[in-house]
Amino acid sequence: MAALGAPLRTLRALLRELRHAAGRSYRDSPAYRHVVAAFRAHRVTSEKLCRAQQELHFQAATYLCLLRSVRQHEALHREYHGKGERSPQEVAGLVGFRLPQQPGGKG
Repeated sequence: MAALGAPLRTLRALLRELRHAAGRSYRDSPAYRHVVAAFRAHRVTSEKLCRAQQELHFQAATYLCLLRSVRQHEALHREYHGKGERSPQEVAGLVGFRLPQQPGGKG
């Protein structure tokens, strides 16, 4: 498994993904409040050693990966999803062909 990196970097990236998902009002969302509260509750201080910090960091990194993957999937789906039935002329143009002309000016 790859190294997790700094918890602050993970928190910032997670909040960035929440901003992409929720828009401008992401700070009002319950997800934002939960993530910030969890990171504050599990930070290491001089008074205690938090055993669950690595667990929280791993869960946050996993959730970050999920949010990024969902956003990228939606972008790819919007770009490559079919737009419906196309005419034979459009399909021929996509592959670089031209349809033959019909006699009598019908095509």
